[in-house]
Amino acid sequence: MGYCRKPSSIASPTLATFALLAVLLAFGAPRARANDCQERIRHADHALHEAAAKHGWDSPQAADRRRELNEARAYCWEHGHRWWDEDEHRWRSEHDWDEHDHERDHDRH
Repeated sequence: MGYCRKPSSIASPTLATFALLAVLLAFGAPRARANDCQERIRHADHALHEAAAKHGWDSPQAADRRRELNEARAYCWEHGHRWWDEDEHRWRSEHDWDEHDHERDHDRH
């Protein structure tokens, strides 16, 4: 007698694995996106402060980094309807950032 395996015995674990993977991806993706946004904004904010320290707050280099910070905030807003406030170390759920908030930042620190 030949050995005959039921097709369902292979399909069940495979289907369960795919279902589990789908659940993990669905709940893991927003966190990954949030981490990406937070890191984008942190990096852009840090680059702006470095450019300002090296070239001055009114320099073309600082203006470029300021634009990148605003682009990072806009990206996060578009993809998650929130943005990371690096100065206050918290998520903000209002589209309330000031595109000029880092123009004379040296007066605050």
